Amino acid sequence: MNTNYSENNHLVLVGKIVSDKSYSHEIYGEKFYVFNLEVVRLSSTVDIIPITVSERLLTGLDLEIGKKVTVEGQFRSYNNYENEKNRLILTVFAKEIIETEELEEDKEEITNEVTLIGYICKKPIYRQTPFGREIADVLLAVNRAYNKSDYIPSIAWGRNARFCQNIEVGTEVKITGRIQSRTYEKKHEDGTSETRVAYEVSIASMEIVEKDEEESEETSEEVV
Repeated sequence: MNTNYSENNHLVLVGKIVSDKSYSHEIYGEKFYVFNLEVVRLSSTVDIIPITVSERLLTGLDLEIGKKVTVEGQFRSYNNYENEKNRLILTVFAKEIIETEELEEDKEEITNEVTLIGYICKKPIYRQTPFGREIADVLLAVNRAYNKSDYIPSIAWGRNARFCQNIEVGTEVKITGRIQSRTYEKKHEDGTSETRVAYEVSIASMEIVEKDEEESEETSEEVV
């Protein structure tokens, strides 16, 4: 089966740079940097989203604080082993960054949109708030090239949350939504606590991916 990884995991963000870039890591001689992008929701709430960018994209691009840019890329995860504990780190991997002119007031723009096609890898957790709002936590495994996968925490609301209750682990789904950030207090065993930032996809739509007949036949032949 041919997999188009750019369709499995694609996002577009439009926002304002709010931090200087800092060195992150190096792979096969290619250096990567990280900076924070401020993206404003329709409700005027602000999400601060980390962007990872290759030095190869920085040629002729000035990432100064306050500049508005459009970022196209993928939402990725990796494991960070710290103090003998494993922590899932999420970041936007930029494939293109361009300076963005301010749009006219009568024109609408999509500032935060992500599309993911992946597999439910953990039983969704459904719950209701004290005010009766329905929520479901979903963990999605999205395939990447070279037999890698990104594990993306997502959150569904309302009828999407109810829909998640009956989805089995291993089901392939397509979701669209936006990336959001939220702060929380992490309590440690010694009684201390620290403020951390979590990132997740707020799901706007979700559907089960139906396999076409040709793919189903190929799968059956392989099993036989």
